[in-house]
Amino acid sequence: MQDLTRRKALGSGLSGFLAGPGLLSSGALAAASGVSGAEIVLGVSAAFSGPSRGLGIELYRGASAYLEHVNRAGGIQGRKVLLKCYDDGYQPSPSVKNTMTLVLQDQVFALFGYVGTPTVTRILPLLKKLQEMNAYLFFPFTGAQPQREPPYGDFAFNLRASYRQETAGLVDNFVAIGKRRIAVFYQADAYGRSGWAGVRRALIRHGGRIVGEATYRRGTRFTASMRAQVEILEKSQPNAVICVGSYAACAAFLRDAVDLGLKVPIANLSFVGSENLLKLITEGTEDSERYSSLLVNSQVVPSYEDTSIPAVREYRELMERYNPQPPRHLLEEDYTPFSQSFVSLEGFLNAKLMVEILRRQGNDPDRSKLESTVFTIRDFDLGIGERVSFGPTRRQGLQTVYYTVVQSDRFVPLRNWEERFST
Repeated sequence: MQDLTRRKALGSGLSGFLAGPGLLSSGALAAASGVSGAEIVLGVSAAFSGPSRGLGIELYRGASAYLEHVNRAGGIQGRKVLLKCYDDGYQPSPSVKNTMTLVLQDQVFALFGYVGTPTVTRILPLLKKLQEMNAYLFFPFTGAQPQREPPYGDFAFNLRASYRQETAGLVDNFVAIGKRRIAVFYQADAYGRSGWAGVRRALIRHGGRIVGEATYRRGTRFTASMRAQVEILEKSQPNAVICVGSYAACAAFLRDAVDLGLKVPIANLSFVGSENLLKLITEGTEDSERYSSLLVNSQVVPSYEDTSIPAVREYRELMERYNPQPPRHLLEEDYTPFSQSFVSLEGFLNAKLMVEILRRQGNDPDRSKLESTVFTIRDFDLGIGERVSFGPTRRQGLQTVYYTVVQSDRFVPLRNWEERFST
């Protein structure tokens, strides 16, 4: 269903790209719409390869399930909504090049469903530079601050809760059960620092501080040893660790922490990709509970197991009906999708809201009117129990953070922190 294209090598600079032969003049660029009589094209740059590929793939699959449903029902005013996708491997430089291609060459209507703080923070200055083209980024898979505040907040719209909200919630709940000595394991880049800053900010409110910290390099795989990081944190004698990373490295840290005897609750943010993390730590072991019993992950969407939620029922039905496949020609390694996941549910909700915005554009979609259209979203019911609103000073639609733990090798809602982590 989707229009997928492998990333091509481009010139290194924006000025060189704009000056390239055969490309559009600035006036033509400003008029380019990404809309035809048959299609509305959204541009995606995400991780479809590398150790974080599960994030881009699952986000894409969830969005694809909803868009497939909409397109089969006639689309929006007779136009199908297509995703034009490029792989950036969760690396900033390819993401910038892909974005230039999507905006300047492919002339997409909007950017949608990007993955990651290090990638998004690098494209925001580009969007500011191209602001006359109204090139907006919708619903990136990151809770970082740069796309939520000046000078770049005007060029992005966020659906999910922020990392500040996720880290504050984790810290507040740990402190409430007497676990005030909190250490941080984090990715050494903009994402990791954003989460680290959120933990620090929350602890200061409680009169505390981060007791220990250890980092790892973005792109680290599950096969890597995290012994050094575990030993660093052990010295600080934490009674909880908050991890700010992606699933391969965080699973490796969890594995080595348990094996080396660091028996404290280990928390992850929603970006980690919970199902991929759990798959890594449970495969090949007969005692999976040993690794998962002290694991707690925050989420920014409700549990996909809770079929009392209307949007969850819709998500599960459409994922089963269409079974969207990964963009295989963008994959460098085999990948087995999950029937349901928190990431694909987020992609599904992203697409559902994007479709509503496009519908409100009417018969003649216009990029220059996108922002004002988004601001008409007030108390919109996505079907998850929390209504979505946007406005000139509100560029984040949802605020709720959920907490999950592992039971019988699946994530379930955490009901009682004291009971779960009392020891």
